[in-house]
Amino acid sequence: MSTTPPPAPRPSVIQLSIKEKAALYAAYIPVFTEGGIFIPTTREYMLGDDVYVLLSLPEDTQRYPVAGKVAWVTPAKAAGNRAQGVGILFPKDEKSRLLKLKIEEILGAHLASDRTTQTI
Repeated sequence: MSTTPPPAPRPSVIQLSIKEKAALYAAYIPVFTEGGIFIPTTREYMLGDDVYVLLSLPEDTQRYPVAGKVAWVTPAKAAGNRAQGVGILFPKDEKSRLLKLKIEEILGAHLASDRTTQTI
């Protein structure tokens, strides 16, 4: 009789299509060194959960696959009327580094803005 550990849960898959710069600005998390994105969701996640994101950016037909981790949780009824959801930390790899650069290129001068976002 062998006791094998239960299989690790498969990461959930989330498709996120961001159609305009303002929405990308509100969702991007520049304070994460590797980059990250806020995803509005009512599903419950825990910090450290693996999440596979298929991300579409404004004016770009390509979908970017990101195998990230939950590094931020905004609960329901959060202060300041913030949307419920999770912040996904991009992995430390070349594809994610290029995606972060692409997002920052799209946002350009908006990054220095003091407009509110879904995160900090």
